[in-house]
Amino acid sequence: MVERPYNVLFLCTGNSARSIFGECIVNRFGRGQFSGYSAGSHPKGEVHPLALAVLGRNNYLTEGLRSKDWAEFAEPGAPEMDFVFTVCDRAAAEICPVWPGQPMTAHWGVPDPAEVEGNEVARMMAFRHAFAALQNRIQIFLSLPLASLDRLKLQRELDAIGRTPLPTLEQVEAMQSESEGR
Repeated sequence: MVERPYNVLFLCTGNSARSIFGECIVNRFGRGQFSGYSAGSHPKGEVHPLALAVLGRNNYLTEGLRSKDWAEFAEPGAPEMDFVFTVCDRAAAEICPVWPGQPMTAHWGVPDPAEVEGNEVARMMAFRHAFAALQNRIQIFLSLPLASLDRLKLQRELDAIGRTPLPTLEQVEAMQSESEGR
């Protein structure tokens, strides 16, 4: 049993939206039992403005969020991860650093909202969709009875979460309305 909070690292290539969402969601809903982190294989150097807008709209604090290289978490003195989740297909296909402590890993792919073209409304909806998909998966993860699952069963659960269908646009709208108290 882990005496400290479980450390959860979310990875994508740019560390500007999806992995940032994962970090924030875990830190909000982890209730002191989980600490969220994020990084990228080729960090953009800044958090995407629309990611910040979605977080702000959902009442998340965004101060201190930054785009980080995943090498930071493989260095001596870095927090030891218990779970590492890739949230984009490109990062899942890359050779990751060796993570100290042999964390559990899974791929929870979500389409990159930054690649969506179109007007501001369409682009914002893509970011909201990515946020909702990750929030849904993370809430499932946080509800797992970790202490009662052996490593093999836990791996099956983590993999199954990655296969959870993405929410429809209607579900995203409903989640947004619920979070805004409408």
